[in-house]
Amino acid sequence: MNNLEIGSESIDVSAALEVAGLQVTAQRLAVYRAVDYVTPSLMRSCQAVRLEIGVISRQAVYDALNAMSEHGILRRIQPASSAARYEQRVDNHHHLVCRKCNNLIDIDCAVGKAPCLIAKHDHGYQIDEAEVIYWGICQDCQ
Repeated sequence: MNNLEIGSESIDVSAALEVAGLQVTAQRLAVYRAVDYVTPSLMRSCQAVRLEIGVISRQAVYDALNAMSEHGILRRIQPASSAARYEQRVDNHHHLVCRKCNNLIDIDCAVGKAPCLIAKHDHGYQIDEAEVIYWGICQDCQ
């Protein structure tokens, strides 16, 4: 019941919450389900959760999103000039954003394993992630 398909992977959300030391609650499961392939904002997540389980505060939804993103169950992204969005896909990938309607879609990595980009000079950092956002105009807005 709590197994969700993410790309080609299946994740047991209840087990992922337990492994992270988070209590499995109806609210957290509803928040996870609200974060589907459209990478919703906090407000859209609140609306979806309220439709499923009824009354829940915006703070409770935010807390659930934050806890799950801190433990790698969800991914938080925030393109420039945009509100934070959350997604179920937590593997290494990039995003494409429309400059007119702000639609955001996932893009698989162009080359290689994480990080997809190798810095010319790492300045002594141990780089473990590269975040790439492609910007353009979607077909509907062209």
